[in-house]
Amino acid sequence: MSGAGSNRRGWLLLLSALIVALDRWSKIWVGRHIEEGSAITVIPRYFRITHVENPGAAFSLFTETAHPERTHWLLTGFSIFAAVVVLVVLLRIGRRLSVASLALALILGGAIGNVWDRLRYLTVTDFLEVHLRWGAWSYHWPDFNVADSAIVTGGILLLLDALMPVKKKID
Repeated sequence: MSGAGSNRRGWLLLLSALIVALDRWSKIWVGRHIEEGSAITVIPRYFRITHVENPGAAFSLFTETAHPERTHWLLTGFSIFAAVVVLVVLLRIGRRLSVASLALALILGGAIGNVWDRLRYLTVTDFLEVHLRWGAWSYHWPDFNVADSAIVTGGILLLLDALMPVKKKID
């Protein structure tokens, strides 16, 4: 039986709120300091802070659709639905701190950060641009933001948690 002191939901929701705050702050900073389509080089040939408005989904999927308004509302509706599902699951398992509960808190914060943009601005601001290079090989990773980073990190943590062997309780 767990006592009131073991309930970690408040801390997990605070982590989600922190992700939303960092996401909002970073997007506002980019909007005020970098003209859309421009960039600041941080690590030449590897990393830049850009300003890209993304009306589509992750990796700019669905940006070139025949019905962009319909696509926007489908993406927004799906994101809200996903955030609600994640919140419900987080509230159910968040009594104790675990890899899964931390992952869900990150995903929730990221989902809310991007939904905020979709509802308020009808587009999501992306600004982290990464180029991967190895000898003659190179790859440009699609621009992303703090919310995207939290969602991907949470997803990886959930995958790792699912792959970890279950520890048996010894009574």
